[in-house]
Amino acid sequence: MSHPPVIAVIDDDPAIREALEDLIVSLGYRPLLFVSAEDFLAFPGRSAVGCMVVDIRMGGMTGLDLQARLNAQGKPSPMIFMTSYTDEATRSKAMAGGAHSFLAKPVDAEVLIGCLASALHESARQG
Repeated sequence: MSHPPVIAVIDDDPAIREALEDLIVSLGYRPLLFVSAEDFLAFPGRSAVGCMVVDIRMGGMTGLDLQARLNAQGKPSPMIFMTSYTDEATRSKAMAGGAHSFLAKPVDAEVLIGCLASALHESARQG
């Protein structure tokens, strides 16, 4: 029996983490929750992550900082950015860095579900 895909949620807002955890579990995936980019980078099981849902602005490293660090280390899992800060410069930088999606908060659940499925499909093709 195969393991359910693992989705990392990296967001400093506990309410967002909790809501995403519930959604991810309801879809049959396995959530891993991180309060910061630094916590995610320190996690030894990162290679098992199928995709990531990442906030742009957090205390410490930003989502874009995390993206740059992961890109420097090799091909990261697909990243879905969710942010309240949807300026074009931030979106362009995220997409140029290889982001799978760039979504404005509050995110429509159906849109996010589609992005997760697409990102996991992309991740499976890379693997």
